[in-house]
Amino acid sequence: MKVLAPFALGTLYYGVCFLLLPRDQALLLGGLMVAYVIPPAGKETVIPLGVALGLPWWLIGTSIALLDVLAGLFMALNFEMAFHIPLLGVWVERFMGHGQEFLSNRPWLRKFCFTGVVLFVMFPLQGTGGIGASLVGRLLGMSKRSVFFAIVLGAFLGCYLIALSSAFVWEIIVTRPALGVALALSILGTLGAAYVLYRKKMRKAGH
Repeated sequence: MKVLAPFALGTLYYGVCFLLLPRDQALLLGGLMVAYVIPPAGKETVIPLGVALGLPWWLIGTSIALLDVLAGLFMALNFEMAFHIPLLGVWVERFMGHGQEFLSNRPWLRKFCFTGVVLFVMFPLQGTGGIGASLVGRLLGMSKRSVFFAIVLGAFLGCYLIALSSAFVWEIIVTRPALGVALALSILGTLGAAYVLYRKKMRKAGH
């Protein structure tokens, strides 16, 4: 039952959306939700794409945030079992191993554990942050309730921030194309640079 609960809640949510939305919007929403849980798609690409394709910012923001929350719920309920799931189990073991080493060299990070988990969910850069944030919270010694609350907070803050920003930029693109494209490119450039720096730091931390 604990294994199926997050999937049942996700299916129920999408079923309601499918009944209430026009068919084309419902299918588009479903496709973007599936794309989000399959790397390398992240919220910083899926949400803007949904807004550009005509989905309301609050709908795509809520839907993607919910996936992070459900991922966190799955890990909270089935943490031990996750190690035995093909592919996921290998990734979890590797993440936990690197995480322990990373934190042992930076004990001061434990003072900012709740904020750190919130930020981890807000800006995971790739894929759902709910699973990774659950592991970070476990490494930091946080309770399941605190980790889950941090995931909920980070998921909705991050998704709504990206969705609102995307709606704003898209409105400018429609009304003032040159300015809108320039703004979009500058944002993408900033995100790309941040991702490159992040990867470099992670590689250094692994050595």
